[in-house]
Amino acid sequence: MIPKPGPVFARDFEWRHLSAFTERAGTRPQLGVVSGRLRQGKTFLLEALARQVDGLYFGATEATETESLHLFSQAMADYTRVDVPVRFANWDEAIRHLFAISAERGALIIIDEFPYLSKVSPALPSIIQREIDRAVPKEALVSLLLCGSAMSVMGGLLSGSAPLRGRASLELVVRPFDYPLAAQYWRLADPRLAVLVHAVVGGTPAYLRFVNDETPADLDDFDDWVRRTVLDPGTPLFREARYLMEEEADVPDTALYHSVLAAVANGNATRGGIASYIGRKTADIGHHLNVLEDSCLLRREVDAFRPGRSVYRVCEPLISFYQVVMRPRWSLLESGRAAAVWQDARTRFKGQVVGPHFEDMCRAFARTESLFGELPGEVAAGVVADTARRSQIEVDVVVFAATEPGKPRRILSLGEVKWGTRMNQGHADRLARARDLLAEKYDVRDTVLSLYGGAGFDQGITGARTFDLRDLYSA
Repeated sequence: MIPKPGPVFARDFEWRHLSAFTERAGTRPQLGVVSGRLRQGKTFLLEALARQVDGLYFGATEATETESLHLFSQAMADYTRVDVPVRFANWDEAIRHLFAISAERGALIIIDEFPYLSKVSPALPSIIQREIDRAVPKEALVSLLLCGSAMSVMGGLLSGSAPLRGRASLELVVRPFDYPLAAQYWRLADPRLAVLVHAVVGGTPAYLRFVNDETPADLDDFDDWVRRTVLDPGTPLFREARYLMEEEADVPDTALYHSVLAAVANGNATRGGIASYIGRKTADIGHHLNVLEDSCLLRREVDAFRPGRSVYRVCEPLISFYQVVMRPRWSLLESGRAAAVWQDARTRFKGQVVGPHFEDMCRAFARTESLFGELPGEVAAGVVADTARRSQIEVDVVVFAATEPGKPRRILSLGEVKWGTRMNQGHADRLARARDLLAEKYDVRDTVLSLYGGAGFDQGITGARTFDLRDLYSA
């Protein structure tokens, strides 16, 4: 494997696949697609790879087709070390020249932020498809990586009837760090502090640079850290959530999209709840929900026990933080009144940001292979109807075993999550009631009842396993 440079933190999975793709560069024609939301370190990773193997890296920018061709020709000239760049009349000429250079040298070619190019030159994917198809019978040693942050565009490159469908030998998504890795990256040894920081900035690597590599010293410093970083108008992180909306969704009018995100962040997670919150009919917001899903800003999760019911969740923690804490008091924050805003918002932050985020973390933790004796088939949340008591039991973590045809689905675990409440026997008894109600439809003979607590547990709890913060970070 190509040695990974020291400055590249983690990313072992991504580097292994990129390394394997690169090592095949001199053996056959190949195309790879690398995508991932903004700020995940794709460019840093790809530039490091290009330096390691002396490949050509070209980072596109928002520009007209003519200017993009000029910048591309200059990058080609710098790579081939010629004094006078080749002037291309169109992308047809440019791509043919690029493939000739790649085949001649057996070199890796990386085009980053490809959506900027395809937006102003829609024929570009078809041109690349044609040249890839021509290279295969000739066994031309072409290796091209197309990369980008616009998830809806990159996801469409290889789907349906897209020109490049079936041509790629690599499709890699660079994701945010998971919560244990994010704690290491932010140098946070205290798990409670790590949860709080992750609820604000998530696992996006670039945000550490956005706060000048500053992390909270301890729990007592967390409030001050929030005020002097994300709530400070002088830091890049202050407006980042707004930029994410504009850059990821790429829509002309973001107001309604912000309102949809605000509805979800404030606990209105169903389609009807979102529509009611923003004052629209349910049928009127379908397109907006689809755009936010395609942009990986929202995700739809189906209820574990009622397939016809689903809820929406915000994918990016910083957007939830912005919608709950910052957006309602934006003018005050811009005038430098972070202390007052944070004092007012701390209760909302605990209940509407950290609480739901901690539930997400616990569902991620429940996917651990050996936690309940076998690899889970599915982990979700669900609501159990208790008709006898005219109530509903919300189950935060439902762990299913792999589906076995002809048999009832086995439930490995039912779990409840509490961030700020000390858990007691009543929480275990409620899960036991849910298990009994589910016995008519599911196999619950070996179901483990699980309590996930951020504020500790009473002594003497029976019938349930307990998981605290240290358990989550030691798995």
